[in-house]
Amino acid sequence: MKQEITELLPRLRRFAYSLTGSMDEADDLLQNTAERLLTRDTPDDADLTKWAFRVCRNVWIDECRAKKVRRDAAEQPELTDGQIVDGQHQTIKEIEWSRVDSAMARLPVDQRQIISLVALQGMPYKVVAEILDVPKGTVMSRLARARIALSEALTPVTMRTDS
Repeated sequence: MKQEITELLPRLRRFAYSLTGSMDEADDLLQNTAERLLTRDTPDDADLTKWAFRVCRNVWIDECRAKKVRRDAAEQPELTDGQIVDGQHQTIKEIEWSRVDSAMARLPVDQRQIISLVALQGMPYKVVAEILDVPKGTVMSRLARARIALSEALTPVTMRTDS
């Protein structure tokens, strides 16, 4: 099983990056996912790939919830001591990747997850539906909306036509 998980790591890392939008956060998410995969028993009837992506998504959701709790607590004046926390900004060397990254970040989370699993990971709709626990039709419609939104975001303004 460790060998299979090791082979999945590059795909899980790309998925983690698509969720977080930051390589540092993606690496942290990947590490937490790998730890959970190695320390917990795999369900007997589970496909390891589907299970691993679901674990990664669930770890990310847990981390988002924890961040929200910490952020809400920090916004309470009695807890902040007047400190301002600046977020990290990831600089991307290639302009096109920066544009794609920015466009992906503007997508709603549900669309970003699906486009990552289908377009970047190459997973079939049925597998994605099982990972995200949604109907196959939902995967297809979210993917269509995500593709349209990305296309519009990446089309230069001068090439767009007004009808």
